[in-house]
Amino acid sequence: MMKKWIALILTMLLALSSAALAETIPGLEDGVLTVAMECAYAPYNWAQPDDSNGAVPIKDKAGLYANGYDVMMAKQICEANGWELEIVQLDWDSLIPAIISGTVDAVIAGQSMTAERMEVVDFAGPYLYATIVCLAKEGSPNAEAKGISQLSGTATSQSGTIWYDTCLPQIPGATVVPPAESAPAMLMAVESGTVDFVCTDMPTAQGALIAYPDLVLLDFAGSGDDFTVSDEDVNIGISIQKGNEALLNALNGYLKGLTADDFNALMAEAIRVQPLSE
Repeated sequence: MMKKWIALILTMLLALSSAALAETIPGLEDGVLTVAMECAYAPYNWAQPDDSNGAVPIKDKAGLYANGYDVMMAKQICEANGWELEIVQLDWDSLIPAIISGTVDAVIAGQSMTAERMEVVDFAGPYLYATIVCLAKEGSPNAEAKGISQLSGTATSQSGTIWYDTCLPQIPGATVVPPAESAPAMLMAVESGTVDFVCTDMPTAQGALIAYPDLVLLDFAGSGDDFTVSDEDVNIGISIQKGNEALLNALNGYLKGLTADDFNALMAEAIRVQPLSE
C-alpha cells in the first residue's frame, strides 16, 4: 500500500511541476504546445485519414491526422515536458508569419536554421542534419552524374528553401525554372518530365524513392564536386517566437540529449510508415 501512495505522490508532483513550467513559458499557459507544419512534406510531415502509427489530429481539419518525423519529434518533446500537442496545418510561406504573430508556439517543419530566418525567429535545435542531394529520372543523362558540374538541363526545387535559393545556382549547367510551391509539386515536376532534375535533402529524396521508384538519388558527398553549404543550410531546427527564452531552453533541454543516430533512426521510422510506402 505504501508503494502505491509513493507512486501516486510522485505522479502528482510531476504533474504539478509540468504545470508550473508551462505557466512560466509564454504561450503555454494552458499546457498545450501548438505546432505548425505543412502536413504535405513527407517524410517530415504529412496528412492521413486515420490515427494509425501514432498520428495526431490536425486542428480544425475533421477526419485528418498528421504524422511524420516532425510529428514524432513533437510528441517526444511534449511527453518529456508534460505538454499536450496540437498540430496546425499551414502553407510553407505562412509558417514564419504564424510564429511572428504568435498564432502558433512553434514550427517543426524541416526548416533550415538560416541567418535570414534567425533575424525574425529563434531556433531550437538542430533536431536533424540534412544532406543536400538531387533527383533525376532513371535512364536520363543526369542519372549518371558524378558531381554537380555534370548536371545539365532544367531544374527546380521548392519555393523558399535553400535548395532553390542557394544550391541550384551553384550548378553551372542548370537552367533554373520557377520554384514549385510544395515538395510534392517539386517531385511531380521531375517525375512527369517537366524538369530534368530537382534539388532537395536526403530525407525528402529517400521518401520520394518509395513513391517514385523510377527516380535516381544523386548524392555527391565526398566527390569534391558537391554543393557548398554552411551548417545553417543543413541544420534543421524548430522555430519559435523571438525572445521566448523559456520555450527555447525547454526545447533545447530535450534535444541536447539526442544524437545524430537518434535523429536518423526516427527518420527511418517515418520513411517506413509514410502512406506511399504501404
